[in-house]
Amino acid sequence: MNNYKYAFLIVTVLAISIAGCKKEQFAINTNPNAVTASTVDFKSVLPASLSATANLQATSWTVLQKWLGFWARSGSYQSVSDEETYSFTNNFAVNMWNNLYSNATNYDFVITNANKNGAGFYEAIARIMKAQNFQMLVDLYGNVPYKEAFQGGSIRTPKYDDDQAIYADLFRELDKAIALLNDANASSLDNNKEIVTNDFVFAGNKLNWKKFANTLKLRLLMHMGNTSFAGGTETNTFIPGANQVAEMAIITAEGSGFLGAGGSAQINPGYDATKPNPYYRAYVVNELGALPGLGDQTKANAYAVGPNPGGPSQGYYQWNGDPRVDRFYGFPADPLGGTVHRGIQFGEVATSASPNLGSKLSTLNGPGLVPNGAASRAWIFTSVESLFLQAEAVRRGLLIGNAQMLYTSAVRESFVFLGLTAAAADTYIANNASYPDVDFNGVSQGAGLPAGGMYTILSQKWFALNVISPLEVYTDYRRSDIVYGRGGGFLPGPPISVNPANTKTKIPIRFFYPQNEYSFNPANALGEGTIDVFTSGGPTGRNRIFWDKN
Repeated sequence: MNNYKYAFLIVTVLAISIAGCKKEQFAINTNPNAVTASTVDFKSVLPASLSATANLQATSWTVLQKWLGFWARSGSYQSVSDEETYSFTNNFAVNMWNNLYSNATNYDFVITNANKNGAGFYEAIARIMKAQNFQMLVDLYGNVPYKEAFQGGSIRTPKYDDDQAIYADLFRELDKAIALLNDANASSLDNNKEIVTNDFVFAGNKLNWKKFANTLKLRLLMHMGNTSFAGGTETNTFIPGANQVAEMAIITAEGSGFLGAGGSAQINPGYDATKPNPYYRAYVVNELGALPGLGDQTKANAYAVGPNPGGPSQGYYQWNGDPRVDRFYGFPADPLGGTVHRGIQFGEVATSASPNLGSKLSTLNGPGLVPNGAASRAWIFTSVESLFLQAEAVRRGLLIGNAQMLYTSAVRESFVFLGLTAAAADTYIANNASYPDVDFNGVSQGAGLPAGGMYTILSQKWFALNVISPLEVYTDYRRSDIVYGRGGGFLPGPPISVNPANTKTKIPIRFFYPQNEYSFNPANALGEGTIDVFTSGGPTGRNRIFWDKN
């Protein structure tokens, strides 16, 4: 099928230009469906693919940022009706599908050709990264082409695999990657030329890659855990067939552990003003020195930073006295009064004289996200998320440890990642004693409202993973019945669009397959039935992602 191959060289060449690798390593004017090891060197494709992954993580989630209450359209621009009314088609947000499959294609190429050349370290990294791409694809679309997706001209209309079966296979792919890293010969420097240079993430550190693989396994496991807060009572379960005990036993027996404090998977292949960090380039300042379109069109959401008409003048961050608000957002260029943040409600239709014009709204130029401007590192999988996942695993009784200590470590790591201090995190937690959206031992604030524990973990992931991992927050929202804010006495979230044309009362539970699937792979795409992005179709309905509680 053409659309699983078509973007290979485009993305690779773009990423290589960012990475500063040699142009002669690539034959650009080549049919993408005929790419071979003689036209492209797998050793060069790996760093290009890692750069592309960082770009994907930084720039693919604008719509999720808006739906989850972090960002909103600037009042200087007209309404974006499809995303603000949740009434979209198969042509909506197709960049997510295209970028993830393109990136996975690159990694599949590395796997195949590294294997042929006995380069086990290259193969292991590519297997880990390809697994992460498919985890994200499943979390957005459910059933997707997997086993037959990368057959080139031999299979142009790949069948769709069951989403839970894909998840199950990803565990085994990660096992293969770890086995390769543990194989002294397969992962040796002699058999993996230039791996220290081409591994933009960990510079050839095997232990860190094994930790990454285990942390990705942990993410998969936690996604299969559901949580209900009905009646204020926390109930944690796993979906049937999750096999969580056996999978955790494999992780524990392997022994490398997980990504820890200061151990984020992130890259900096030489970002500078002419080749900027991907987030900086997309939302802050591009290589021409100009404000990018997305940065001009998109500003802070009032739910996050305030004011909220008919509700608190503060945003959710300020409601809890959270200093991270100044690290995620920049202050308005033309503030209405004093150095304060100001957001706009998602979907608000502004007038020409509105106080919600772009210049009066907080920007996406958060210094904690790009501390070194254009030269800042780019994230792929952060230690912040890893520590929250570990806290959840202990809370669910799946991992031995202290859930509260791991939770506190996660909040501290979030502060440190954004350029604040662990001491500031401790003060933040202490100042919110008894409130369950911050205090792990917080008490219910009213009848039917949750206490601390899992509600605290999931709530703090909302605060901490803004921009950094919005897909994870979106997944948490769907695999639980959490209502953000409410447990801490704030407005319920995520906030629904206030666009006058919107009739929906909740955000979508998934995305449509792209129109290209119906055009070029019609039998298999249509075989998935009529997709409804709001209704699960029941426990066996094809609309829902297999782990979706809602």
